Amino acid sequence: MTDTQVVIAGAGPTELMPACEEFGHVADRDEPMTLETLRKAMLTIAGTDFGMHSPHWRSRHGDAARQADRYREGRVLLAGDAAHVHFPAGGQGLNTGVQDAVNLGWKLAAVAHGHAPDSLLDTYHAERHPVAARVLHNTRAQTALWRVDEHTSALREVLDDLIGIDEVRLRLAGMITATDLRYPMDGTGDLLGRRMPDLDLDRGRVHDLLHHARAVLLDLGDLPALDGAVTGWAGRVDLVRARPAGGSELDAVLIRPDGHVAWVTRAGQRPDLDALRTALTTWLGPGTR
Repeated sequence: MTDTQVVIAGAGPTELMPACEEFGHVADRDEPMTLETLRKAMLTIAGTDFGMHSPHWRSRHGDAARQADRYREGRVLLAGDAAHVHFPAGGQGLNTGVQDAVNLGWKLAAVAHGHAPDSLLDTYHAERHPVAARVLHNTRAQTALWRVDEHTSALREVLDDLIGIDEVRLRLAGMITATDLRYPMDGTGDLLGRRMPDLDLDRGRVHDLLHHARAVLLDLGDLPALDGAVTGWAGRVDLVRARPAGGSELDAVLIRPDGHVAWVTRAGQRPDLDALRTALTTWLGPGTR
């Protein structure tokens, strides 16, 4: 724990949930969280307790920022709060933990079923550890912005002005929501490693195709050569031919079970089938003969 605690009391479903921050104070883990604790904090910070009474629940949290050095040690893998904790600004902890599981689950299944080598599990740490490190970094910044003093107030005003710029706003939104993630992958192209856009297809949405928790090779350009390229991975990848509403700049995309693009060929390009087989082997294990 560091030098900040936030005390919260929840009221009824249509009433306010008062919360306040006490900088320079951290409660003992065994110290009970009472309405009087919140009342005193409110009086200190705001000069009034706002007539609080009859809370339905009470809680406190601090601004500790911790991350495990490694997410894998042999057969032990860490995810969610076991791997990282931080100030809950923006609700990023839930999203980060869920995405840990989404990244890890299909890799565990591939190794457990003997399709992929044990080394596939090492990519879990390589991909997810930097993501949580960035979350810790931005929540520390947000914690600092909660302080109540003239310097921090001036900083908030400057930031508020900057957020009015579209590029800044979109950059911050992508960071907080983690929709701008790009996992490192071999190859070129601005879509590689990113989440596959949820295109509207003649057979539904792209992400509807991922419900079976298998990789998807999405053929948008009617490329017959793809049939032969995936024969060794039957049952591990679904070859789906579809037409996007309004057309697309893409001819074919290999989408991992977690929705990230592992191989792509754009319209008018000759598909690199060797690169496709390499991507299939990397993420799904060697194909069968």
